Amino acid sequence: MASRRPSSSARTVPTVHRIKVTLAGSRPPIWRRLEVASTITLCTLHDVLQAAFGWEDYHMWVFESPLGRYGVADRELHIASAAAKRLNQVAPAPEDRFSYTYDFGDDWEHAILVEAVTQAEPGIAYPRCLAGRRACPPEDCGGIWGYDYLLEILADPKHEEHEDRLEWLGLDSADQFDPTAFNLAQTNTALSSLATVLIKG
Repeated sequence: MASRRPSSSARTVPTVHRIKVTLAGSRPPIWRRLEVASTITLCTLHDVLQAAFGWEDYHMWVFESPLGRYGVADRELHIASAAAKRLNQVAPAPEDRFSYTYDFGDDWEHAILVEAVTQAEPGIAYPRCLAGRRACPPEDCGGIWGYDYLLEILADPKHEEHEDRLEWLGLDSADQFDPTAFNLAQTNTALSSLATVLIKG
């Protein structure tokens, strides 16, 4: 008697990657824990990371993986198209790691760890943020070292650059910028334009 094949629906249940994304060099760590469709393209993952951290998508970017470099295709920089490569191709399993660098000047490197690969939940929209810590640095502040220096200046009202940095940030006082702030609801609102339900509830 022939064995029964699994049904088409059983073979094609969508999966999601749970990834932890940490801004390299940040102390205390700046990170986001996200769930995204396993088949998401790296181009769309770029959009997810921009929204989840609060970047403004002003600059060049690239993913570095064991399979190669992916971003806006550039033959001279040896960057292949991120639209042609999926997350589950470059990092198919838990404990896989790769990186995402935003702004080749400030060099914001994000270390990406695949924590788990699970079946999508019915009725849940992905991508979604599960947790996170600390605010995204301001654009163009000089990378992680420049950001640390900026925080030092903001914490010292007597610093000679204090007023200039407040003006540059568009703030009236240093109290208006809280580096410890993270709002999960606001982050998921930012992700909502990218969200789709993989399994209808």
